Amino acid sequence: MKNVHSSHILAVAVGLMLGAPVLPHAQQKPRPDNTDVNKRDQSPDAKTADQQSNDKADLELARQIRRSIVSDKNLSTYAHNVKIVAVAGKVTLKGPVKTADEKRAVETKAKQIAGASNVMNQLEVAPDKTTADKP
Repeated sequence: MKNVHSSHILAVAVGLMLGAPVLPHAQQKPRPDNTDVNKRDQSPDAKTADQQSNDKADLELARQIRRSIVSDKNLSTYAHNVKIVAVAGKVTLKGPVKTADEKRAVETKAKQIAGASNVMNQLEVAPDKTTADKP
């Protein structure tokens, strides 16, 4: 038993020195593939956070929507952290939320503040981590 224990310690030490992952291959999680999201965000009409206008009216619009979302304690941290991009009075909502109900709730709050015709909902329901990690 001592030999097996020593072998494991040696393997971990060598792995750390070489910068190799310590977990066995079967326990390593694949990195998320964001290729589709990245392609979508490179589209000329895609709104990203760096396109947020510095116009006072747009900043105030985004602030009011954010305040409305964050003040709703029934929403998850995901929903509280969605991207809100306001440009010329038009609002784009992006990012993950936990459920379809949250997606609707965030959109409704934005529409109440910006007007129904001024909101583009690009929110996505995040996969449930408890079932997504199981084989």
